[in-house]
Amino acid sequence: MKKILLFGAIGLTAVISAFAPKPIKNLVQTDYSSQADKWTLDKAHTNVKFSVTHLVISDVEGSFKTFDGTMESAKPDFSDAKINFTVQVASINTDNEKRDSHLKSPDFFDATKYPEIKFVSTSFVPLEDNKYTLVGNLTIRDVTKPVTFAVKYGGTVKSYDGIHAGFKATSKIDRFDFNLKWNAATEAGGAVVGKDVDITLNVDFKKS
Repeated sequence: MKKILLFGAIGLTAVISAFAPKPIKNLVQTDYSSQADKWTLDKAHTNVKFSVTHLVISDVEGSFKTFDGTMESAKPDFSDAKINFTVQVASINTDNEKRDSHLKSPDFFDATKYPEIKFVSTSFVPLEDNKYTLVGNLTIRDVTKPVTFAVKYGGTVKSYDGIHAGFKATSKIDRFDFNLKWNAATEAGGAVVGKDVDITLNVDFKKS
């Protein structure tokens, strides 16, 4: 009787072993971060603009002509996007050479000592109607502070040179927060240059 039970147990063990899942050898873990799409700027269709109040009654507009940026995202809705952007301060242009020289001086950007403005995103949150909230750290001069952009996604299209994704990002910053503190008063007591600066970026990212 004992022999019958023993052989029965051996047989049952063999059956279980035959149907048990086999261990997977040399399992390679997938690095999903490496699958992120990498986008670069189509600089011919990208611009960086700003506007600030002058003498209380009007706005002065300007732009930066030299800049660069990248975006990495693995999700089709860009909700995991990591965005980096740099601007060369010396490329500032307000259509007035004297004013541009003043803006590059230590009174404002101090372009020689701090040649770049940098932005590094921390989140890119999708909202309704192709809108996003972009949050990141903005560095101007020796100051880094969090800044929020309202972003409108224009869409994605395939062109002869790759796939393009268009965005318009806007924000407002207090220039005093970034040590751009030069100021003078008008006879009426108002500021010659306003403290609030409106920023607008029209961005075309390209994926080859």
